[in-house]
Amino acid sequence: MWGNRHGTEPRNARSPLRTRAALSGVVLPIALIATVFFVWQAVTSGAPVWWAEAAIAGVVTVIAAVDLLVLRNRMHHD
Repeated sequence: MWGNRHGTEPRNARSPLRTRAALSGVVLPIALIATVFFVWQAVTSGAPVWWAEAAIAGVVTVIAAVDLLVLRNRMHHD
């Protein structure tokens, strides 16, 4: 029962790697610009909330960059 597939999933399955790469490629520059902006706001205003915003945007930037590196390696191996 488990080995008998009657649908078209295996033949028509598509890898989500290109979609993930596109999303990370869009998010990376936006998050980087946001990080720079929030750091600039924190330095000029002195309000601690801007440092929190900069930290969050920085984490998103790092995650997007690491995701692009991982996806690049996976696409080269497939």
